[in-house]
Amino acid sequence: MASALTSPLTERVLMIDGEAIVLDKPAGLPVDAPRDGSLSLENHLASLTFGFQRWPLAVHRLDRDTSGCLLLARNPKAHKRFTAAFEAGTVEKVYVAVVAGVPEAQEGVIDLPLAKVSSAEEGWRMVGSTKGKHALTRWRLIGSKDGRALIACFPETGRTHQIRAHLSEALGLGIVGDPVYGAPPIEPGVPMLLHARTLCVPREGKSPVRATAPLPARFTAAGFSEETLTDAGL
Repeated sequence: MASALTSPLTERVLMIDGEAIVLDKPAGLPVDAPRDGSLSLENHLASLTFGFQRWPLAVHRLDRDTSGCLLLARNPKAHKRFTAAFEAGTVEKVYVAVVAGVPEAQEGVIDLPLAKVSSAEEGWRMVGSTKGKHALTRWRLIGSKDGRALIACFPETGRTHQIRAHLSEALGLGIVGDPVYGAPPIEPGVPMLLHARTLCVPREGKSPVRATAPLPARFTAAGFSEETLTDAGL
């Protein structure tokens, strides 16, 4: 296990109180332990106690190569309440993605049920299907450069790979660096350009858990800066 002295995640805490920690999860770090035994969030939990005896627990999931706001609960009761908020759809989430191409519209709503399919040749992926689970994503064009677009996504459901599959199937624009649904990376080895920008979790009788994760350098390399988002109110 990574120690409190060596874990880089202690410097990536965006918000902390007695119930919650919001991390700016780096791209490349899986939340769940992979089958290949490589490092995951679990290897860093001991360094994120900040004086508590219990290790914090992840409340939701981000894909391995998705960076940004990840909520951890610091005790079981908080974990139960936060999980209920996600299930009830009261959590506000904003993601930003760089896609290959520019959408014709400035904004829209993607209402496309998603189902999991699998094959021996291609592995598993999520696809639009009338037999799938309800999935809804609102989106807005933030800017474009060099044939790519920066899109803000406001998912109202939390299906696996929802934003990745929705942008690819409904808009025909894959996320840059997405190996399953998207386009080639800006440079070899650069992770997918999908980032959990903001998170707001309501709490009864308390101020919400609220955090904003700064835009990673890989977005700047694609032509989009932190200023681009702040100018757009994000």
